[in-house]
Amino acid sequence: MPEPRPNHLIDATSPYLKQHAYNPVDWYPWGPEALDRARREDKPIFLSIGYSTCHWCHVMAHESFENPAIAAIMNEHFVNIKLDREERPDLDETYMNAVQVLTGHGGWPLSVFLTPDLKPFYGGTYFPPEDRGGLPGFPRLLLALSQTYQQNREQLTSVSLKVESQVQRLGEVAGGGGDPSRETQKAAAHRLLDDFDPENGGLGRAPKFPRSLELDFLFHYYHLSGEDPVLEKLGFTLEKMARGGIYDQLGGGFHRYSVDAAWVVPHFEKMLYDNALLPPLYLAHHRLTGSGLSRRIAGETLDFILREMSAPEGGFYAAWDADSEGVEGKYYVWSREEVAGVAGPEAADLVIAALGVTPAGNFEGANILTRPRSRAQLAERFQLPLEQVTQILAAAMERLQQVRARRVPPHRDEKVITAWNGLAITALALGSQVLNERRYYEAAARAARFLLQDLVKDNTLFRIWTAGQVSVPGFSEDYALLANALLDLFETDFDPVWVREARRLMARMDEKFLDPGDGTYFYVDRDQATPLVRSKSIYDQVLPSGNSMAARVSLRLYRLTGDVHHQERAQAIIRQLNPHARENPWGFAHLWTVQTLVLTPPLDLTVVGDPDDARTQALLQAAYGSYRPERRLVLKNPADCAFLTELLPWTRDYNQPAGEPVAHLCRDFTCLPAITDPRELAAQLRPSGGK
Repeated sequence: MPEPRPNHLIDATSPYLKQHAYNPVDWYPWGPEALDRARREDKPIFLSIGYSTCHWCHVMAHESFENPAIAAIMNEHFVNIKLDREERPDLDETYMNAVQVLTGHGGWPLSVFLTPDLKPFYGGTYFPPEDRGGLPGFPRLLLALSQTYQQNREQLTSVSLKVESQVQRLGEVAGGGGDPSRETQKAAAHRLLDDFDPENGGLGRAPKFPRSLELDFLFHYYHLSGEDPVLEKLGFTLEKMARGGIYDQLGGGFHRYSVDAAWVVPHFEKMLYDNALLPPLYLAHHRLTGSGLSRRIAGETLDFILREMSAPEGGFYAAWDADSEGVEGKYYVWSREEVAGVAGPEAADLVIAALGVTPAGNFEGANILTRPRSRAQLAERFQLPLEQVTQILAAAMERLQQVRARRVPPHRDEKVITAWNGLAITALALGSQVLNERRYYEAAARAARFLLQDLVKDNTLFRIWTAGQVSVPGFSEDYALLANALLDLFETDFDPVWVREARRLMARMDEKFLDPGDGTYFYVDRDQATPLVRSKSIYDQVLPSGNSMAARVSLRLYRLTGDVHHQERAQAIIRQLNPHARENPWGFAHLWTVQTLVLTPPLDLTVVGDPDDARTQALLQAAYGSYRPERRLVLKNPADCAFLTELLPWTRDYNQPAGEPVAHLCRDFTCLPAITDPRELAAQLRPSGGK
C-alpha cells in the first residue's frame, strides 16, 4: 500500500490540524490560499472546527475524514478548511453563532458550509457517515449541498444573507446604564441558586459542568452578604465534585464535565482552564472554613498542572485528550480485580470501599475511581485507627499511580495559549500565597516571564506558542487575563515590574481593541480581518470575557495607582453591560464578580519591612490566610523601594515607626493603628459576615 500523502496541514503548528495532515481530504488551514481558491473556482467551502482533545471530533474524523470515498466527494465539490477553535476563537464564535441561528444548537465538531465570500448557508455539528439517528449521512449531505449550490444559488444567497444579518445583530452591544447595587447582586445570586442541585451539589442537571465562574461569583456574594446558606451550598458542591469521578482521584486535576448529575462519570478530557479556575475556589473555601479536603484538592490540582502540563520553556500546555488507544477513558478506569491486586489481600477491602469500586463497575463494566466515604467513615466501618487508614490508602494510591503510569497515556495538546496561561499563573500565585508553597510561585513567575518574552513581538501579544513558533495575534481576553495574572504575581513577590507590565498590556489593549464610543472592547485586534462581524464577545462563558476581565484589571490598577483613567475604564464596561447582565446572570458571572468587588468596602493593607525577615513573612501569611478578595496588598521594602515609590507614589507615606516590620491596615476609608503582631492582623482581617 502506498504511503499516504500529506495535505496542506502538514506545516501547521496546531496539534489539532496536524492530527489531520494525512487525511485523504485535501484540507487547508484558514488563510489566503484556501479562500482564494474557493473564489477562483467558485466552490463552496466546508469549514470543520474542532480541537485536539474533542472526542466527537475524533469520531467524525475516523468515520468520514479518513474514508477515501467520502474524502473524494469533499475534494471534488468543496474547498475544505480545518480550524482549531482554540487558536481562532473569534472565527469559532462567529460561525458557532451562525450554526445556532440555522439550527438552534451548536457544539463541536462544528461543521459549516460557506459561500466563497465566507457567508454561511448550512451547518451542524457531528454528521455520521450514513443516515443515522435522524441525522443525514455526511456523503448524502455533501452531494445535496453541492447540487443546491450549483443549481439554486439564489436560495442559498437568501439564506446566507439572513444568517449574516442575525449574526451581526448578535455581535451588537446595545444599551448601557446603571451602577451596581446590592439589590441586583442578590437577585443575580439567587437566580443562579435556583438551579442548585440539593442532592448532588452544583448548578443545573446532567450533563453537569463545574461552573467555576458562577461559583466564584457566589463566593464573592457570600463575602458581601454573609448569607450562610450560600457558603453551605458552595462547600457541598466542592466536596461532591472532589469525591466524584470528575476529579482524578489518582493523578489530581479535574476532567471537563460529568455526564451524570452525581459527578461520577466524566467526559475525560482535562483542560488547563478548568484546572486553573477550580483551585482558587477550593482555596477560598479552605480559608473561609478551614476545610482540609478543600486544601488538599487545591494543592493536588496545582501539582497536576506542574507535573503534567508544564512546558520546558516555561508556559503551560492546553489539554489532555479523553481517549487513549482510541478508547474514551481507557487510561483512567479499573476492574475490581486490578484494584484488589494492586492493593494486596490485607488492604483490598478497605481500598475497594474507599474508591467506590464494585464488580459491575460504574462505566461500561469498569470502575471510575471515586471517594464516596471520608477517612473517618472508613475507620469506623473497618474498626481501624484513622492514622492507619490514612497510611493504607496513601500506600495503595501510590501503587495504583505507578501501575497507571505504565499505561498508554492520552494525547496531550502541547500548544501554549496566552489567556489560559494567565488563568494558570493566577491559580499558582494564589496557591503559593495560601499554601505557602514557593514552587507554585516559581512556576507562575517563570511562565509570566516566558509569555512576556516569547509571545510579545513588535508591541503585539500573540495568543499561541507551539514548539518555538508563535501564531495568531492575541485577542482581548489574552491581554486582560495575562494583565490580571501579573497583578496576582505582584501580590506574591511585590516586584513592581509586574504592575508596569500589566499597565503596558492594558494600554496596548486600549490601542488595539477599545471602542471609544461606549468604552467596551472588541474581541479582535483592529488590524485583523474578520468575516461577517467584529464582535465584542461580551459573555462570560467558560472563561471570563475580555471585557469583564478588563473591568477587573482596571479596577485593580485604579486601587494600586490612583489613576482615575483606570476607574473610568472599569465603570464604562460595567455600565454598558449591566442591562445584559441583569437579564442573563448566567452569561455574565464574572462581570457580577467585578460588580461585587465594586460594592465591597475597600480594604488596603500595606506591609513595610524586609521581605527576608521572618516577621515580615508572618504578617504576609496572616494576610494571605484570610479570604478578602477586595484586598489591595502591597509590601514596601524600605531598603529597596525607589522603583515602587516611582510607580505607586502613595507608598512614600508608609514607613516603620519602630524599625520592625509593620502592617498598615485601612478598611472602608478608615485606618487602624499600625500592627506588628500577625495574630492581631489575622483577627482584624477575619470577615465578620456581610460587609
